[in-house]
Amino acid sequence: MESLNTLVNQVNGLVWGPPILVLILGTGLFLMVALKFMPWRNIPSGFALMWQGRAKDAGAEGEISPFQALMTCLAATVGTGNIAGVATAIFLGGPGALFWMWCTALVGMATKYCEVVLAVHYREKDDRGEHVGGPMYAIKNGLGKKWLWLGGAFALFGGLAGFGIGNMVQVNSMAHAMDTTFGVPMWVTGVVSMAIVGLVILGGIQRIGKVASALVPFMCVAYILAAAMVLVVNLEAIPGAFALIFESAFNPVAATGGFAGAAVMAAIRFGVARGIFSNEAGLGTAGIAQAAGTSSSPVRSGLIGMLGTFIDTIIICSMTGLAIICSGVWTGGESGAALTAAAFESAMPGFGGIVLTLALVIFAFTTILGWSYFGEKCWEFMVGTRAIWPFRVIWVLAVPFGAIAQLDFAWLVADTLNGLMALPNLVSLLLLSPVVVKLTNDYFAERKARETLAGVPR
Repeated sequence: MESLNTLVNQVNGLVWGPPILVLILGTGLFLMVALKFMPWRNIPSGFALMWQGRAKDAGAEGEISPFQALMTCLAATVGTGNIAGVATAIFLGGPGALFWMWCTALVGMATKYCEVVLAVHYREKDDRGEHVGGPMYAIKNGLGKKWLWLGGAFALFGGLAGFGIGNMVQVNSMAHAMDTTFGVPMWVTGVVSMAIVGLVILGGIQRIGKVASALVPFMCVAYILAAAMVLVVNLEAIPGAFALIFESAFNPVAATGGFAGAAVMAAIRFGVARGIFSNEAGLGTAGIAQAAGTSSSPVRSGLIGMLGTFIDTIIICSMTGLAIICSGVWTGGESGAALTAAAFESAMPGFGGIVLTLALVIFAFTTILGWSYFGEKCWEFMVGTRAIWPFRVIWVLAVPFGAIAQLDFAWLVADTLNGLMALPNLVSLLLLSPVVVKLTNDYFAERKARETLAGVPR
């Protein structure tokens, strides 16, 4: 077992090592340039389309509204990574890690845009009449049969990784937080979570979409407000925090207090790795949910879908990171969720830890819902629709087990498989990028023509 653990550790180091991280960042930068920085210029348009997308597009095919599709994606991505992942990046890489998380998100918007465009463009209907899509279908229908093995590899990695990173690890974090803060036995959290998760996911994507669209906006706004309270308490420290972030992004950070110090490469590595872990740009998951949304255009879906990266990292992760840095607790020697809890507790004594625990529980719960759909579609691609109900039952039964189990090795394997999902996805993005560029140019040309025609007096 020791040798197996060592082997998986070595593989994990390669998967999340500099070459893969450079490949993910490089792909995002290539796509951003190919699109002539269109995602940055159309952030306001994306939010406008998101607001309009609260209802299903009239006459368009799909199972849920574009807004529900985005909220399902955010349900999976806004999770423990926004609380513990940001804190870990700062603990290991210093405040400069937050700068590199921003860089990851800014180029990741192009990556996620392309993932969604391809997923919707190449989506198909299963034998139940429901739309399915994602990197595996983009590979199958866009690259042809000779590349089908690559789509199968993505589905296998995603189908297995979901049980760890999207299920058991999440409920384990919930159970520990509830036990530490409220004294709730871990098995109780597991059983209650199993019941609630079962009620939601057994209803399919329509029920997941409804729950996500109700819960995700509330949890995001509530968490941002709580983090804003930490910033208000430490208002005078905000300018210095930004200066420290930019300075330490390019210069080593000396050891201070309980902080062990960090080189620039550590800031880059952990900032990029935790940024990707949090927003999943490059991993291909966003397109799976967006493919179920009603859509009159893949580009329209892409403009909405890319906001997931912006909201997750530029807004929510930034609030966490700034709260940690402004409060000064990052030098105290804590790491992970405990570091974020220390920041909240410093600004809201006796109350901050409770707020963070509740946020962690809700974030983790919604991640279980979002990843259940991702995993289901991966298994459906490999086995067919006959896999759906067995998968849902096994997924629900895994929840209480995850609450009480020791998951160090399972987490390591799932984290490795999660990283491996990027390889098939990035290959398909690069090979199919001309398709995305053409669809994008056609969409904006048509939109400009409509706007011109609408402005011409009759």
